[in-house]
This record gives sequence, structure tokens and C-alpha cells, in this order.
Amino acid sequence: MIEFILLATGAVIGALLRYSIVNSSITIAGLPVNVLVVNVIGCFLLGIFSVVALSLNIDLKYTLFFATGFCGSFTTMSSFALETSNLIDSNRFSLVVLNIIANVGLSLGALISGRLLGNVVAERVL
Repeated sequence: MIEFILLATGAVIGALLRYSIVNSSITIAGLPVNVLVVNVIGCFLLGIFSVVALSLNIDLKYTLFFATGFCGSFTTMSSFALETSNLIDSNRFSLVVLNIIANVGLSLGALISGRLLGNVVAERVL
């Protein structure tokens, strides 16, 4: 039962934080970046956590809270897909390509950077 509570608590916190960022209107040269910000931050945090949790043998219940609950509800593929679809509908094809490249590339880069930082943290703790 505690696992369910931790998962749900992490999900609520992640969803509330995502809501506060995604519902703001952050654009750069017409490209909506609020979802990008959420995805990059979430991937970076998940990258750190994935390495630190493994290195420190962190209990599964904390993984449920942070990785599955918080990061799972904080990051948002559906909003990314909707924003991309809206750009397609408005015939802004160069922004479609930029949005896809930015979300996928920067999110992956953030995850890898987070894992590298997680390795440094884990080495210092162990």
C-alpha cells in the first residue's frame, strides 16, 4: 500500500508542477517552449536519479515516487504531440521540425547529462 501512496504522491506533485509550467505561454520566435522546458528538466532529473538510485541501491518505493510518479507525470509526450500537431495545422512546418528536433534532442541530451552528473554524485557518495 505504501508503494501506491508514494507513486500517487509523486504523480500529483509532478502533474501540478507540469501544469504550472505548461500553462504559461513561453515562446521563442513562435516556437512554444513550455513543454520543451518540462521535458528537458524531467529528463535531466531522471538521468541523475537513474544512476544514483542504481549506484546507491535505493529502495524501489523511492523509484516509484520519483521516476515513475514524479518524472512520469511531470514530463509530457502528449502535450509535445499536441503542440506539434497545432504547428502542422497552422502550416508552420519549419517550427514543426524544430520542435521535434528540440524536444527529442534536448531531452535525450539532458538525460545523458543527468546520468553523467549522477555518476559523479554516486562516485563521491560511495
